[in-house]
Formats: sequence, C-alpha cells, structure tokens
Amino acid sequence: MNVLECSHVKKSFGELQVLKDISLTVGEGEILSIIGPSGSGKSTMLRCATMLETMDSGQIVYLGKRAAWTGADGTAVYASKKELKEIGSQFGLVFQNFNLFPHFDVWKNITDAPLRVQKRRKEEVFAQAKDLIRKMGLEGKEHAYPCQLSGGQCQRVAIARALALNPKILFFDEPTSALDPELTGEVLKVIKSLADLDIAMVIVTHEMAFARDISDKVIFMADGVIVEEGTPEEVFASGNERTRAFLGKYRDMLSENGE
Repeated sequence: MNVLECSHVKKSFGELQVLKDISLTVGEGEILSIIGPSGSGKSTMLRCATMLETMDSGQIVYLGKRAAWTGADGTAVYASKKELKEIGSQFGLVFQNFNLFPHFDVWKNITDAPLRVQKRRKEEVFAQAKDLIRKMGLEGKEHAYPCQLSGGQCQRVAIARALALNPKILFFDEPTSALDPELTGEVLKVIKSLADLDIAMVIVTHEMAFARDISDKVIFMADGVIVEEGTPEEVFASGNERTRAFLGKYRDMLSENGE
C-alpha cells in the first residue's frame, strides 16, 4: 500500500498558480527526493501534502484514508479535525529552520509530543528518546537549549523529535539550506542513516549528489509542474531539455570527477 497519494493537486496564491495539477505517490519505505529551481513549487507541494497549506483542489490520501479531496463545487474539502489528527500522526516534519521550542531543552523537545499528544507511557517514550539521542550523536546535550547548540545539532534534534512520533513517513523541507557546508554534510549523513529504518521519506533538496545517492525515486519540478519522474539514474541522465539545463552544473562536476 502507498503511504501517500497526492492526485491533481492545485494551489494558487492570488493570481500566481504555484502548483498546476501535481500527482505523486510514495510507497512504504520509499525515499522520494524533489528537486528543481527556486520558485518551482517544491516546498508548497510539501506544505499541501502535510496540510500546512490548504490546496485549492485535488486529493491527498494517507494509508488509504482521505485527508482532502475536491468537493462538488470544485474546491478542496478536508476531513474532520479528529480524522486529520489521526492522519497527522502518520507523518513527521523536519523544517529548514528547525522550528524547535526555544524554551524546551533537547530532552523535552523530543519527548513532549509523544507524552502530551500521543499519550504514550513515560517509560517507553524515555527509552526511545535515549536511543534517538544516541543515534543522533547528541549524548551530553540532553539538557542544552536550542540557543546553546550549533545549527547541525539543532537539525539533529529536529530529526529525533520527528522520529519520536513513530511516523510512517518523514518530510524534509530543504533540511540543510540554513547550514554551512561542513554542517550540511553532518546532517545529510544522519538522514542517510535513517534509510535503514524503512520509513518512507520525502526530501525537498538542492543537494544533487545526496538526492542521487539516497533516493529510490526523484521528481524534477519546474514552474509548478512535474517535468520528470523516475529513478535517480533515469532523471540524472535525462535527455529532457529542461532537466538537462537544471542539472547542467552538477553534470559538469561529475564529468570533471570522472563519474
């Protein structure tokens, strides 16, 4: 079964049509990277898929349950609050600016939602938090506040916080764009290590080598449409003019490195 199905999603901001009929699917454990130039609609698509943005029309389905669909009047209709809360528990989000609670330390940032929102047992949540802190290389930082951490550490806390909810799918919205090159490598390494967990992932990224190496499927978006979709090998070797133009610099770099 697909974890996520988005069909014919459209979204405009005033006169500007940002998403023009986007359809995509993500299977269980599948890693999908969405690449494309700035302003192509990548982050808006992710925000519509996670209900942070209201789409104009289309359909969004998580594990067979409809979160939103097009009503009789041609506009989007959303499921009830209760149903959306249940659907929302299926996914985790990692933002480019971390979005950690500044007044919570690392431990509370990770454990607060599982305890308060999911109402899980303290022993279970604390055991999982310890494991995630170890996996993310954050030992000794349990009682540090976000302002005391580097950008890379903050992003690793954000990833641990998302994983603590036991999601079926994780969304990353340009998770390294706020980081310098050294910290970028550190966070990308952590995300790569998550592939072993068999959690589906949707990653909006400008890191082409990372997208090529980690993904089962790559979508290239431009001007609010999906220009190309396929395996990393198919997309990165594409003969499509628009795709070639976007990947030009990256391909030149690969040629220089003999890849």
